[in-house]
Amino acid sequence: MKLVSPGEAAANTNDMSNKAGEDLVRIGEMAKKYGVTLRTLRFYEDKGLLTPQRDGSTRLYTRRDKARLKLILLGRKVGFSLRDVKQMMDLYDPTGSNTKQLRLALDKSEKQLARLQKQRALIDDAINELSNSMAAVRQMLIERSAPQASAAG
Repeated sequence: MKLVSPGEAAANTNDMSNKAGEDLVRIGEMAKKYGVTLRTLRFYEDKGLLTPQRDGSTRLYTRRDKARLKLILLGRKVGFSLRDVKQMMDLYDPTGSNTKQLRLALDKSEKQLARLQKQRALIDDAINELSNSMAAVRQMLIERSAPQASAAG
């Protein structure tokens, strides 16, 4: 039998860092690693997207939280709402086939792709209009500065 001091015993009962060999990360490290603010992480927690463990007032993020944050950031990057991201992530079942989750993700992705392609077409049209307008203005400037240059000479 190993004798443990009361301080060590307390430290061991409060030590959450090695639950199943998992590395826990504090909120500051998590924010820095993924390029988000502390406020963003707290917001995602409030919305039920992340569920960090707590050690007093300290938030400790697991591998699961890291994976979920990557999915949240990917979803936001491609234009999904947080509600859509949460719906897709909440369907995950580590013991199941996840076909319902995959179908939902594919359906939402197809709809978002169509929206993005429509936006791209509108942006392409706007770029063409602006480019044509700029070319016309450049031409007007050339025409208006040419007679003045010859009249000054």
